[in-house]
Amino acid sequence: MLDGFWLKRWAARSGGVAILAASLLGLAALSHAQTASELDEHVNRLTSELRCLVCQNQTIADSQAELAVQLKKEVWQQLAHGASDEQVRDFMVQRYGDFVLYRPPANQSTWLLWGGPALLLLLGAVLVGLHWRDRRKAFQDQPDSVLPQEDASA
Repeated sequence: MLDGFWLKRWAARSGGVAILAASLLGLAALSHAQTASELDEHVNRLTSELRCLVCQNQTIADSQAELAVQLKKEVWQQLAHGASDEQVRDFMVQRYGDFVLYRPPANQSTWLLWGGPALLLLLGAVLVGLHWRDRRKAFQDQPDSVLPQEDASA
């Protein structure tokens, strides 16, 4: 009889322990799902700052190219292992150069990228100025307009 009592008591306690363990497991899964979604948002935010090396006009987050998918997985793994955004960017720059960044830093290797538009605008202005100067010289001695001569016999 004593054995039956302890068996019933153990069963009652182990049932409570099982419910408690299941509840804790459920909470752990829920918290993991939240951190996974937060990690996915973090990955998307970071990969939206990185250029797809295949498409070149899309971010890694937007591109469906095979390399972009692999790079997105690499970013996800690095962030999951505790790397900071700066460490991930440094890894990508070390591997692929400053071109992988949508906002590359202004340094010696990117001076043409930053100064290129200003140089092209300046070159266009010089060419337009030279064209106007040549046209002015070509038509300098001619009147602005020439009217047709009327026939005096009419």
